[in-house]
Amino acid sequence: MNLQKAQEKLKEFGQEHVLKYYDELSDDRKKSLVAQVLDTDLSVTKKVTNGITEDKRGVISPIKAMTLDEINENYDDFTEEGLSAIRAGKVGAVLLAGGMGTRLGSDNPKGMYDIGITKPVYIFERIIRNLLDVVDASGTWIHLFIMTSDKNHDATTSFFEEQKYFTYNPEYIHFFKQDMAPAATYEGLVYMEDKDKIATSPNGNGGWFSSMQNAGLVDLIHEKGIEWINVFAVDNVLQRIADPCFIGATIKRNCTVGAKVVRKADPDEKVGVMCLEDGRPSIVEYYEQTEELRNTKDENGDPAYNFGVILNYLFHEKELEDICNNELPLHIVEKKIPYMNDNGEFIKPEEPNGYKFETLILDMIHMLDTCLPFEVVRNKEFAPIKNKTGVDSIESARKLLEENGVEL
Repeated sequence: MNLQKAQEKLKEFGQEHVLKYYDELSDDRKKSLVAQVLDTDLSVTKKVTNGITEDKRGVISPIKAMTLDEINENYDDFTEEGLSAIRAGKVGAVLLAGGMGTRLGSDNPKGMYDIGITKPVYIFERIIRNLLDVVDASGTWIHLFIMTSDKNHDATTSFFEEQKYFTYNPEYIHFFKQDMAPAATYEGLVYMEDKDKIATSPNGNGGWFSSMQNAGLVDLIHEKGIEWINVFAVDNVLQRIADPCFIGATIKRNCTVGAKVVRKADPDEKVGVMCLEDGRPSIVEYYEQTEELRNTKDENGDPAYNFGVILNYLFHEKELEDICNNELPLHIVEKKIPYMNDNGEFIKPEEPNGYKFETLILDMIHMLDTCLPFEVVRNKEFAPIKNKTGVDSIESARKLLEENGVEL
């Protein structure tokens, strides 16, 4: 146990209060706390103590998307290029699955949620089935990396074992935990969740690649010769994964990243849209979209910022290493953070009481030179499950799955 190293680290960042109850802990809890201190990136708290500054957005301009017409005209050519890359072992996939099903009324990992009507149909099952379509078409197993979190890792891995990996080859499935970042007060002091535990949260959707690096999986990527990584979120049960046409189009257009996009259902739809920012690819989140942006037209009179991202991206792996080693921008987000107070009582605040620290996937895209926004048919590839009822819900996803011939 490296208590001295932990003490030195805490002193460096002004976080000595973390060991306030150390002497009254059991040996196991002492070890757990010291290990967490050594593993946690406390440097992020300097962003608070040094003064928070908001990064200003650059000049936003439209980016040209590859539309369905162009994709259909070149479908066979793109698909063959993509299948060639898959068969050569150059394509891997990363499933972002660290979330819980809380908003769906479940205490389990979100991917374990059963959306079936007459039989069990799990979100994870639909994801794997969609990937198996490409495995069947290419005759090649694709390495799938599944990012979990501290909260759901054991449940997720056990579930896959119980379900026999939904017939996927387990040798090609690799689980890893997302790195955590501490949560801090407005003064930059990390919150404690318990006497032996710093309050932490996942480090944002931009933390997936650095988490893979820290888990040692980038070595496997090099060993297997994987050059392209398709990263996607767990909640879209219709999305096509390692889509040969998408891969082929991105390669053929010499882009370092591809982004699947859908035309916005209406101007106020809450999706981030693809754009250029200071001439580089970027995403404007829905809450940043001004009236002016929503009303801007292209040369054909159509909305210029009309292609919403669905969190399905294809990255060239070499450039990912370059940008992640140069460190992504860190975003400071005001949140409600459960914590242990000075009396040792656990408090669940009703109002924001501090900061969480996140990296975002949109910054990964903005740090790259070229991006291909690749249009997909909304009703065939976009069925997100974010709510129990209403828009982007279990209900709407079931309807879309049935429209696409999936038995529930």
